[in-house]
Amino acid sequence: MRIDDYVGELDRALTGPRGAKRDLVVEARDGLVDAADALEAGGLDRAEAERLAVAEFGSLDQVAPGYQAELAITAGRRLGLLLFVGIPVTVLMWSAIWRFYPVDRSAWTGQPASTATLSRALDVIQLLTALYGGLAVLALGRGARWIRRQQALTRSLGVVVLMLLPATGLMSLALSRDTDALPGFPPATVAGVVTLALWAVQVFSATRCLLTARHVRSRATGPWTT
Repeated sequence: MRIDDYVGELDRALTGPRGAKRDLVVEARDGLVDAADALEAGGLDRAEAERLAVAEFGSLDQVAPGYQAELAITAGRRLGLLLFVGIPVTVLMWSAIWRFYPVDRSAWTGQPASTATLSRALDVIQLLTALYGGLAVLALGRGARWIRRQQALTRSLGVVVLMLLPATGLMSLALSRDTDALPGFPPATVAGVVTLALWAVQVFSATRCLLTARHVRSRATGPWTT
């Protein structure tokens, strides 16, 4: 098999973050080209040198699972970092808005006690999710040597986001309906747009984590096909 054919099959077999996947494929190609160049310098023709380099590099069954696991780790780290940084930003942003707006504090009068309880519960859930994201970043980074099933951690991050995000969204909606103080205030509008954008990115990243980790598991027991 020629190097370009092998690399093309490897690229099609892998699933994960585009940039990280491209780096892995380019790294594999560079290694194969270097090996083929050395074999060619030793007297083999180019086609035979490439065929032997590919054979020594390993079949897709041997190589792709390790690359796919690395992509799953990368996807998990990115989602964990997004949670660790993005959630506190939204919490602080909304805390500032609820603290300083509206100027007319009479808008808060008559609110049920459940509103404060719901607000605290929302903050706790969000901050715990952010903490889990931060721990996942550490576990998938420096702590990777002590974790055998890293793709399971990546998958758990995706599950956490896709389960908790609808719940926190409904809680946020309930809080916004408890008072009509915020509509019309520019800071609330900006905060709403930023929050929705971060939620969209979280959903995208969580879905990618599930697909990437699932790809590792689904290919672990069978041949890699393209």
